[in-house]
Amino acid sequence: MAVYSSEKPLASGEQLVDVSKLFGVIGRFKWRILILAISSAILAASIAQHMTPIYRSTATLLIEAQQARAIKIEEVYGFNSAQQEYYLTQFEILKSRSIAERVFNELSLAGHPALQGKPSFSNKAKAYIKSLLSPPASASVDTELSSALTHKRRLDKFSSGIQIDPVRKTQLVNLSYQSSDPRLAQAVANAIGEAYISSQLDARLGITQKASSWLGGRIGELRERLEQSETRLEAFRAQHNLVDVEGVTALDARELERLNEELTDARSKKAKAEGFLALVRQFDQHDVSGLESLPEITSHPSVQNVKREVMAVERKYSELNKVYGPKHPKMIAVQAELLTVNNSLRQQINRLIEGIEKEAQSAERRLSSLEQQFSRTKTAFSSLGSVESDYRRLQREVETNQLLFDSFFARQKETEVTGDFDAPIARFTDRAVLPSEPVKPNKKLIVMLTFISTLLLGAIIALLQDMLNDTVKNTADIEQALAQCALGYLPKGLKKKNDQQRSLAYFDPKQRRYSESVRNIRTALSLMALDKPLQVIEITSSQPQEGKTTVSINLAFAFAALERVLLIDADLRKPSVGSRFNLPLYQSGLANILSRTATLDECIVKDVQEGVDIMPAGAIPLNPMELLAGHGLQSLLTELKGRYDKIIIDTAPVQAVSDPLLVAPHADAVVLVVKADHTRIPLVQHTLGQLHQAHARVYGVVLNQMKMNKAEPYYANYGV
Repeated sequence: MAVYSSEKPLASGEQLVDVSKLFGVIGRFKWRILILAISSAILAASIAQHMTPIYRSTATLLIEAQQARAIKIEEVYGFNSAQQEYYLTQFEILKSRSIAERVFNELSLAGHPALQGKPSFSNKAKAYIKSLLSPPASASVDTELSSALTHKRRLDKFSSGIQIDPVRKTQLVNLSYQSSDPRLAQAVANAIGEAYISSQLDARLGITQKASSWLGGRIGELRERLEQSETRLEAFRAQHNLVDVEGVTALDARELERLNEELTDARSKKAKAEGFLALVRQFDQHDVSGLESLPEITSHPSVQNVKREVMAVERKYSELNKVYGPKHPKMIAVQAELLTVNNSLRQQINRLIEGIEKEAQSAERRLSSLEQQFSRTKTAFSSLGSVESDYRRLQREVETNQLLFDSFFARQKETEVTGDFDAPIARFTDRAVLPSEPVKPNKKLIVMLTFISTLLLGAIIALLQDMLNDTVKNTADIEQALAQCALGYLPKGLKKKNDQQRSLAYFDPKQRRYSESVRNIRTALSLMALDKPLQVIEITSSQPQEGKTTVSINLAFAFAALERVLLIDADLRKPSVGSRFNLPLYQSGLANILSRTATLDECIVKDVQEGVDIMPAGAIPLNPMELLAGHGLQSLLTELKGRYDKIIIDTAPVQAVSDPLLVAPHADAVVLVVKADHTRIPLVQHTLGQLHQAHARVYGVVLNQMKMNKAEPYYANYGV
């Protein structure tokens, strides 16, 4: 019965990676991977056992956010401790080379055994090569350079053991040091904190001294500048006779204001008088009635008084005129009085006009005088403004110099006061203690990581090996890669056996799995030929040593349990069937029949096993291809078909010679034997292509010498 893999072709969109296949590959190599991992873990444990233990000691330092000071002078020191960058800066200072070198020198660690180290072979080799490549130098220069490099190397090795770890969201920082000497680890961890505190205090003291010196120099300059500005201000006051520049300016401003008001009033009066005169000039001086019509004249009190007198006399004249005639003395007297009053009115109007003319002239003179006085006062005020501006400038200069002098003087006094105040910038919350247990090497972790990493590495190597291995490994490869029917597999023997033992494996009770596999192949062939004749079966392979002869013999035994079988050795170049059954070398066979040097009965060995006859290859001919290509093979097979139910022909490998391709057209079925984990897929594909070109009826492939751990996932242990 044909054997089919449980794997299905990938449908569109399905996962391309078969996880079960990956685990299957790892499962095949599991013992190798496990042995490799255990060996690596044992080696790692041995190495870790001989590693030098490393101890770590840790001190905790609190960096102050606001340093205690007698007086705040942050401006002098130049930092703001409220900023987050302040702490980051302090952490970097702790990590700096200067702190490490300070501790290195203070503890005199240049000759400490823990920092010497053992010169390795590689370091010696590098030094030797460098000495060969470097140009020769004088002894003194070489000694100085060597000393400097040695010091740098030791300092670098010392610095590599320092670890600064800020505690998140706090002002604390852990100072750790690792060394093979626990006392050194403790001393260095404490010394780092002390060196940091001392360096910061020294830096602050240096800054204070520099600031004090600089401030002292600047104060002298500022004092001299202040005195010079004050001298210039006093000289300016004396030059301009200034007592109170603000009072003088105010008086001049008020005077200008008064003159401006009087000037406005004078202009108004002049304009009024000139306007009146312009109206009067429109009338004749003797036209009293016209002048009386002017409101400016009639509204004058003197004119109004005379006007009342005129009206009274006119009323009197009107009354008398009703009583007396024009010649009456009273009428004459009234007329005379009326004339006198009119003359008085005319005179009064004329005097009024003359007075207004004089008033206009007086207003003009006064206006001219006021304008001259205003111009002089304005000029004097402008001059005083320029003086005030110069005075203000000199006064501002004095005030500025005074402010700078006072500020610098206060800073100098503040610096002098705080110069001797040594408040620490940090303090220890926990000092380092002597470590009792090493932190490195963590032997358990090393062994565990080595074991796990080796397992992973072994699995990766196994997967890579399986991916790069293009041999036929299982029946799934036959169906998927070769597109052929997998007729079955033959398991690989647990022990080494010779050719005779492998040939009789079908009857070995200790190899029940093998015999069962052969029967499965027989069943698969029979089922495939239910509607076809299957009498002549050719067994071949791609290359030698794939086990085609063993398969042919054991398959013949399997068919012999049901039918009469003839096994023909058609490998006329390197025959092996006869030797498997201990037949003599002179035994006649196929070559004798085809060359007609022996009869058919002489070439057949009867019943080498119950139901199985053998036709060996016979005498090795010089022209095997010509013998197989003739009509003799077809005639022989036709005759043998009348005697036997199954004729199994063992032929040479296809890739070695072309003999199998000549036999293939005469066979009802061709079975290709492939050695598992040995024969490459491209080679098998090439073999199948040649068989198809020869019009061979390939029924399928038999996988020979397959490891049972690969077969069990497909067939388990059923029936074994």
